[in-house]
Amino acid sequence: MSAVLQSALTQVRPMQEADLGEVVEIEREAYLFPWSLGIFHDCLGVGYCCWVLERDGAVDAYAVMSMSAGESHILNLCVRPAVQRLGLGRAMLEHLLDLACKHKAACILLEVRPSNEAALRLYRSAGFNEVGIRRRYYPALRGREDALILARSLD
Repeated sequence: MSAVLQSALTQVRPMQEADLGEVVEIEREAYLFPWSLGIFHDCLGVGYCCWVLERDGAVDAYAVMSMSAGESHILNLCVRPAVQRLGLGRAMLEHLLDLACKHKAACILLEVRPSNEAALRLYRSAGFNEVGIRRRYYPALRGREDALILARSLD
C-alpha cells in the first residue's frame, strides 16, 4: 500500500456523480484543454473505471481507465496542482495497476504529452515504455501536439 494511502483520512474510492464538480474543477486547474463535465459524466455512464483520491474529505486526484479484451487504457489521471509532488499521482497509478491486474489485463496503455515531463517521469519510473506516437493528438496553443503512447506489460 502506498505511504500516501496509509493515512486514515486518505482513501481511493469509486468516483460518484456527486464528485464531478470537484473533478471538473481540478481538471480546469490542471489543463489548458480540460475534459468537460459531459465527458466525465459519459465515462461514469458507460462503466469506465473512475476513481477519486480523497484527503480530509476533499477530492485531490482522480483517474479514468477503460478495460477490454485483456487490455487496460488509462484515459485520464490528474492531481490537483496545489498538492502535486506529494505522491498522490503515484498512489492513483498504483491503484490502477492493481485494478488492471485483478481484471487479468495483460497490458496497460496510455497517451501522454511529450511536454508533460512530470507525468513522463512518473510513468517511466513505474515501468512504462514508449511504444508509439499519435501525431497531432492533443490540442495545443499553437496547433496540435503529438502524444507518446506508453505501455507496460502486466504479466
